[in-house]
Amino acid sequence: MMLIKYFTIYILSMLYILVGIKHLISPEFFITIVPEYIFYKSEVVLISGLLEIIFGILLLHSKTRSIGAWGIIFILIAVFPANIYLYYSKIAQDTLGITKSQALLRIPFQIPLIIIAYWHSKEFHSREFSILCIILFIPTIIYFLTI
Repeated sequence: MMLIKYFTIYILSMLYILVGIKHLISPEFFITIVPEYIFYKSEVVLISGLLEIIFGILLLHSKTRSIGAWGIIFILIAVFPANIYLYYSKIAQDTLGITKSQALLRIPFQIPLIIIAYWHSKEFHSREFSILCIILFIPTIIYFLTI
């Protein structure tokens, strides 16, 4: 079971790092989905990208994994309004090349990512919780690899 958990840690760590890098390389992609009430959109996108990279790196090391996992939880909650905005904004949907239905589908995937990050925050959890996280990981990672 621990081997599978480490596998999920490394996969998600790499994804968070890659998405963070994409924030820095293509900020306009993310600026499009920043809600209108957020000021300094470019700066917010760059800071969130840097934080994703940092927290993704922290996930890789057992001594800093808990900080990285809680940081990821914070980021996932902080960017949640962007997913809501994406659902309501036709301009954002057109820019990202997705439909309103696809935008709606993105919203609930934040929940398993938060649950899995919590699983990563501690070395030991119940067997049942670990199995739940493994089950959640599979469709979540498939979904994010296809977007």
